[in-house]
Amino acid sequence: MEVINYSILRNNLKEVLDRVSEDKETYIVNRGSSNAVIISLDEYNSWKETMYLMESESNRKRLEEAIEREKKGEFIIKDLIEE
Repeated sequence: MEVINYSILRNNLKEVLDRVSEDKETYIVNRGSSNAVIISLDEYNSWKETMYLMESESNRKRLEEAIEREKKGEFIIKDLIEE
């Protein structure tokens, strides 16, 4: 994550956007009284999906339980059925 001021961003916009999209770099744009963040669309979509999945208390609980089971090694590995 890099902090960049607006003037540097403006002068290097293509390079910054290339790093965001190709290298998954995140930038904080320092604008004095208010700041902004530049992230890739993939990262944004991932955050949105996570927020959606965590909205429902029952779904959040199921996900947290699944993570705990995986951490404890409580899972079964099966081969996929090939047709």
